[in-house]
Amino acid sequence: MTANSIKIERTTAPKQKPDENQLGFGKYFTDHMFIMDYEEGKGWINPRIIPYQPIMMDPAAKVFHYGQTVFEGLKAYRAADGRILLFRPEQNFLRLNRSNSRLSIPDVDGELALEALKQLILVDQDWVPSQEGNSLYIRPFVIATQATLGVAPSHNYHFMIIMSPVGAYYAEGIHPVKIYVESEYVRAVRGGTGNAKTAGNYAGGLKAQEEATSKGYSQVLWLDGVHQKYIEEVGSMNVFFKIGGTVYTPELNGSILDGITRNSMIQLLKHWNVPVVERQISIDEIYEAYTNGTLEEAFGTGTAAVISPIGDLYWNGHQMLINGGHTGELSQKLYDTLTSIQQGAQEDPFSWMVEVQQKAILS
Repeated sequence: MTANSIKIERTTAPKQKPDENQLGFGKYFTDHMFIMDYEEGKGWINPRIIPYQPIMMDPAAKVFHYGQTVFEGLKAYRAADGRILLFRPEQNFLRLNRSNSRLSIPDVDGELALEALKQLILVDQDWVPSQEGNSLYIRPFVIATQATLGVAPSHNYHFMIIMSPVGAYYAEGIHPVKIYVESEYVRAVRGGTGNAKTAGNYAGGLKAQEEATSKGYSQVLWLDGVHQKYIEEVGSMNVFFKIGGTVYTPELNGSILDGITRNSMIQLLKHWNVPVVERQISIDEIYEAYTNGTLEEAFGTGTAAVISPIGDLYWNGHQMLINGGHTGELSQKLYDTLTSIQQGAQEDPFSWMVEVQQKAILS
């Protein structure tokens, strides 16, 4: 199966596009979507771009009962000169297949998936926002569709891509967030599914998120599931701490997500000769750095926000006001640099950006 086998059915009823000043996140969806089927013995078949629509599924589909599903998240950006750019998309499809492997889902051809995404973007290119700070959020995902209640990997799947124009995460510049350190609930342990992007990881975190929100905190900082003392990640983001001039981030240990933004930040820091260390970090160590005045900055990284500076960290009755509750100089520099690269406004020394080349798309 090749990119030429992707069939395209265009909508006959295009939607009215939303006001770019009112996009929010994940509220609106483009005119088309991509879908491909998997059948045991045949592999992935019938790749197609079709009008965005509901999907028909049997109530016994395994995704509903056993949670066999994975997803990814990435963005397309419109540069000032009109080009459409993707940020490291090949990494998203590599990670999708790592998640697939953990959930016993067949691999997806990454080259075909990327070509399908490019064709889908070209079909819906008018949906890529042009206003500064806005972007087209892209959600590839796989769901198990076999209609049987036996506890075993599905024989049938859908691989789909949907897209949503989204606004700037921070309407008036980046702002520090308040983070609650969770010490009761556990998100993941080594050997579990913590390093896969699968729905259950997020569902399992909702209770702690609700409780943190009720206390006035926007997100949860998870500790390890065994000792409940070593820092893992913040909600849907990886986390970094600048202590005494060195940036520390938890090492990849099998229970946290290998974030693409995380990896990009590490590359930027090394490019600037800023010391960066990946290792196990305890919450006690962070509190000690705070009390002795060496904790200079903290921030989370992820696709949606790029960087979320942490201005207030609450742990075990201790409130840590980091950098006076303001965005740190390094956090701001990382945010400004990466967003400028993503929007094509700054040199890309890492060859991260992939241009979606304008070409004829046959229907």
